[in-house]
Amino acid sequence: MNDATGQLVARQTLTEQVRVDVREMLAGRRRGLGAMLSFAGPAVVASIAYMDPGNFATNIQAGAKYGYSLLWVVVFANVVAMLFQILSAKLGLVTGRNLAELCRETLPRQAVIALWLMSEVAAMATDLAEFVGGAIGLSLLLHLSLIAGMTVTAVLTYGLLQFERAGFRPLELAIAALVGVIGLSYLAELLITPVTWPAVAAGAFVPSPLDHDALLLSVGIVGATVMPHVLFLHSGLTQNRVRPRNDSERRTLLAFSNIEVIVALGVAGLINLAMVITASGAFHASNPGIAEIETAYRTLSPLLGGAAACFFLAALIASGISSSVVGTMAGQMIMQGFVGFRLPLWLRRLVTIVPAFVVIGLGANPTQALIVSQVVLSIALPVPMAMVVWFSSNRQLMGHHRNRTPIIVAASLGAAAVTALNLVLVWQTLA
Repeated sequence: MNDATGQLVARQTLTEQVRVDVREMLAGRRRGLGAMLSFAGPAVVASIAYMDPGNFATNIQAGAKYGYSLLWVVVFANVVAMLFQILSAKLGLVTGRNLAELCRETLPRQAVIALWLMSEVAAMATDLAEFVGGAIGLSLLLHLSLIAGMTVTAVLTYGLLQFERAGFRPLELAIAALVGVIGLSYLAELLITPVTWPAVAAGAFVPSPLDHDALLLSVGIVGATVMPHVLFLHSGLTQNRVRPRNDSERRTLLAFSNIEVIVALGVAGLINLAMVITASGAFHASNPGIAEIETAYRTLSPLLGGAAACFFLAALIASGISSSVVGTMAGQMIMQGFVGFRLPLWLRRLVTIVPAFVVIGLGANPTQALIVSQVVLSIALPVPMAMVVWFSSNRQLMGHHRNRTPIIVAASLGAAAVTALNLVLVWQTLA
């Protein structure tokens, strides 16, 4: 064995070991938590899209201006996200194809081109939020200009993407570690921030009326939570990870996938709630007009101490870098699925970050750009949501794994609610 071959085997050990562990578990020869963790990965990667800097921007504004009253929007968005990620993962596991490939194979050519272009715009809007958010964090930490922070972020995300050359598992573990940083940072924030827990419970489960600004923020929250690109991504992450050899194995994989989605997105939902809660506790009474991430960071230290500001910054940087990586992965999958080829990784990364450099170079307010990007995502969201429901309910594609009537109804209502939010926003804006 030459050096190159030896290095390749060493690099693939983690990924191949996961596949072996899953096979052993499916065969009933392994049990326990360690073996079950081998199934985890796709939903963890997808979950980072629900904690990206776009969430920071919308959640800070929601908590600062409206206190706990928009927490129910976060809960609603997270429940819808769970359902649609379960359906997206199921598509990949049952059909062996991702959402973009299914669109290309079944829809008219004109519709495929339109969907591809719309998805590419959504991917660019996604990367704007993720990339700029990470750059804001690094520029604050290292006292750099925002353009310099964006350059550092580009280098770091490209380096993290190289993990994928060693198989799927190293990148899954790296992203899981960054999710841990975000979660622990916000757990610490909750311990520092004064919180009125009865009001939190009321805000999370009792819907409140929405004025125009609250509606804009609500659409942004939905757009930052239920993400078009991650619906495409999740189906691709499950399609070839471990191929089931029979229907019994497929049912087992689907059951574990559902559990992973609920756990991973449950954690993401709690982090989003924590973002709004800490923004409310820190800013609502004294600084309700705070609308920018940089201002929030600088205001946290005198209000709650330097530790609170440090935890906020750690979470923002981890979120920006990891979600930008996931956005690039999704962009590659969208292009490969719709048009049948992939760009070199460096070129794909360049395509998605150039709009961010242009927007910031033209002097746009970074936080406002994040908010607008989330609204763009929310407006682009109904079509891929409809495609997920349609394909996962199709008897010819899914066989007896197709969606049952209660799931079809719940998913259709979720998609309709998102679409209605968008239509009301457009009407109010034009009015």
